[in-house]
Amino acid sequence: MSNAQMFCPQPWTLAWSAAALAVESAVSKAEELGIKIHAAVVDGHGNTLAYLRMPGAFFHSEGLAVDKAYTAASFGFPSGEWMQRVGGDERLRIGLLTRPRLVVLGGGFPILHEGMCVGGVGVSGGSEEQDDICAQAALDALVPSC
Repeated sequence: MSNAQMFCPQPWTLAWSAAALAVESAVSKAEELGIKIHAAVVDGHGNTLAYLRMPGAFFHSEGLAVDKAYTAASFGFPSGEWMQRVGGDERLRIGLLTRPRLVVLGGGFPILHEGMCVGGVGVSGGSEEQDDICAQAALDALVPSC
């Protein structure tokens, strides 16, 4: 086997500066909405790249924000779509939903670049709708760079 057969080209990687911009944008949107959130960005492997917590945000929302980002990056679709995708498949519902770090609440979106999932953004602290709005603001901040 040759070296070319043993190694794969490096996929796109999200820059730390882009991750920082994304969480800052999510927090700015939360301020506009009058809510307090946690915002996280993970890379394509689920490792946290950036995280911000607004003073006064719920404690439990910290882990949810990171895990929403992780869920979206892991599967390449929004965390809030899980129940729709599971549908009536009870085995899937029981099996997947007991997995650690899998969050089926809104507020997690994949970060896509040239059709490839390069990470995820997760927001927690508001309603699902508010979390989605803040997470979308994070994605919108990345449009010029993605």
